[in-house]
Amino acid sequence: MPSKYAFNVEKYKHFYKYPEQYRMTPFKIFGNLYFVGNADVGSYLIDTGDGLILIDTTYPTTRALLIQSIWEAGFRPDDVKYILHTHGHFDHFGGTRLIVSLSGAKTYLGAPDAEMFRIRPEMALISDTRYTYLELFTPDVELKDGDIITLGNTRIRAISTPGHSKGVMTYIFDVTEGRETHTAGLYGGIGVNTLCRDFIEKYDNADFRDVYLNSLEKVRNESVDIVLGNHTDQNHTNEKYKKMCDNPAEGNPFINPDEWNEFIDFAENRYNQMLLDEENGTDQI
Repeated sequence: MPSKYAFNVEKYKHFYKYPEQYRMTPFKIFGNLYFVGNADVGSYLIDTGDGLILIDTTYPTTRALLIQSIWEAGFRPDDVKYILHTHGHFDHFGGTRLIVSLSGAKTYLGAPDAEMFRIRPEMALISDTRYTYLELFTPDVELKDGDIITLGNTRIRAISTPGHSKGVMTYIFDVTEGRETHTAGLYGGIGVNTLCRDFIEKYDNADFRDVYLNSLEKVRNESVDIVLGNHTDQNHTNEKYKKMCDNPAEGNPFINPDEWNEFIDFAENRYNQMLLDEENGTDQI
């Protein structure tokens, strides 16, 4: 019996075949930070005043939606200067080659995932795309822990947080509107689908489990008051956007200094629950 924590391609069949039905209107989160992703996966645009930084490029099946969202947010795809990736799985670099072809943007990826592309390309999980063709890309910059990415008015700190993949990068940066500044945090990957028994049996990556919790604790004390998710359910993007539209006078629902620790707790608890289910034999569908 398969693990209920494994990635289930069949559940994504409708999403892959009809991506336009999962489109989201792009919107400003705060200041110079914009959401340009879709209903499943996050993608973020930062207007640095000296060109655009794009974080993650979604699925290959939704790359047209990403291009349209950049336009609708009031920007041009050919103004993208840097593309940062949270990690090297297909649902986060699906539009990278297209954006690079339009803009000549420089690409960034955690060094261990760049090595994974070279040595174990199957772990980019391209086989899970099903309804499209996708090639790996060669990053221009292989990020290491503590690297700083700077463009215009924006300075992004890259923190190595392996677990979901070896090259997961968490990004911390300030965003400003007028005289108000907040710190945004995007944890690069909390999914346990790559840590469950099915995945480990297939890819022999039990060592991923050894570092997952340490990575969460590594960034727990970061001062973050805007939590971003590389999948929209991780930070309740859709619900917050609805609140923002329905009740604009009630404050920005994306600004919450308590949410970062709640997010870390959620990831830790879900991982521990998976281990408990595996131990009790209750992890199977």
